[in-house]
Amino acid sequence: MEPVAGSSRTGRNLPVAAAVGLALAAVVIASLYFVKVLFLAVVVAAVGIGVTELVRSFEARGIRVPLIPVLAGMAVMLAAAYWGGTAWLVGVFAMTVLGLMIWRMFLGTENYVRDTAATIMVVVYPSLLVGFVALLLANPDQGADRVVVFIATTVASDIGGYFAGISFGRHKMAPVISPKKTWEGFAGSALACMAVGGWLVAWLLEDDIWKGVLIGAVVVVFATLGDLVESVIKRDLGVKDMGSVLPGHGGMMDRLDSLVAALIPVWALLTLLV
Repeated sequence: MEPVAGSSRTGRNLPVAAAVGLALAAVVIASLYFVKVLFLAVVVAAVGIGVTELVRSFEARGIRVPLIPVLAGMAVMLAAAYWGGTAWLVGVFAMTVLGLMIWRMFLGTENYVRDTAATIMVVVYPSLLVGFVALLLANPDQGADRVVVFIATTVASDIGGYFAGISFGRHKMAPVISPKKTWEGFAGSALACMAVGGWLVAWLLEDDIWKGVLIGAVVVVFATLGDLVESVIKRDLGVKDMGSVLPGHGGMMDRLDSLVAALIPVWALLTLLV
C-alpha cells in the first residue's frame, strides 16, 4: 500500500499532526496568559477526554469504572489544588477514592476488587497527577511561566525523540512494550529536553541555565517512562490508540501520557530550585 501523502514512515500524518499541535499550543498559551481559570477549564476538558478514553477502553474488557463520579473527582481535585494547595489536593483525592469505593459497593460484590482497582488507577492516572499543574499555576509570580516550562520541555521530548528515532533509530529500547522506541530516539529526546529546559528557565524564569538543563534531563526519563506505561496499558487492553480525537496524534491519553508522568518531578524541581 502506498503511504498517504504527507505521512511519515511511522504512519503519522505530519502536516495534520503539526497543525493540531500548533492549535493546542495556541489555546494553552492564550488561556494561560489571559485568564488562568480558563486554562484550568482547558485542562479539565483535555483530561476529561483522556479519562473517558481510559474508561471506555476498560469497558471493552468488561471492567466497570463509574465515569461521571471519576470526572467530578478530577475536576474538584484541580480546583482544590489551585485554590487550596497541596494539602487540599491530597485530601480531596483521598475522599474521592473512598467515595468511589463506596459507590462501587452498592453495585454488587462480583468483580468488586477488579473494578475498584481500575477505578483507583484512573483517579491516580491521570486525575491526581494532573492536579500538580494547578499547583504550578498557583505560583503568584511565575505560575503561567512555570506551566510553559513544564509543557514545552515535555513536548520537546516527544518531538526530539520522534525525529531522532525516524532518522537514526536502530537499537530497540523496549521491543516487547513499544517496538518503535529506540535508544537513538531517547538520545534525541534528551538533547531536546535539556536544550528547551535550559533556554526557558533562563528566559522565562530568569534563573540559571543549569537548572533548566537538569529539569530537562529529569523530564526525558519520566516522559519516556510515562509513554511506556501507556503502551503497556494499551497492550493489556488490546488497543492501538486510546482514541482518535486528535487527528495525526490518536487519542488524548496518547498525548497526555508523558505529560502526566513528568509533572510531579518538574513541580518538585521548580519548587526546590527556582
